[in-house]
Amino acid sequence: MLPKEYRLKKRSAFAATYKSGKSIHRDGITVFCGKIKEDNKLSKAGFVVSKKIHKRAVKRNRIKRLMRESYRLMIKNQEVPTKYMSLVFVASAKLLDKSFIEVDSSMKKLVKLL
Repeated sequence: MLPKEYRLKKRSAFAATYKSGKSIHRDGITVFCGKIKEDNKLSKAGFVVSKKIHKRAVKRNRIKRLMRESYRLMIKNQEVPTKYMSLVFVASAKLLDKSFIEVDSSMKKLVKLL
């Protein structure tokens, strides 16, 4: 489970991250980057799967769990960028049938681009 100090929780934090304007899309995942910061603390992350992707909450939650676990492992291996205050990962329908290995490789490719 992703520790609480690395999670985006408030609606205003998500809105501020979207508003900053920088986004990158790769393999069914879009990442929105927040403001650039100066300290070396890790970035907080939020994960979003829209109802448009699938009507069943079980399917949407599975995608979020896979992305969170991938991000947690990147924190553990110190592969997460510390440049931004916040990151929001938004999934698309392409992730519905993917395994953890495929989601993990997509997340790592995205993080390397940041």
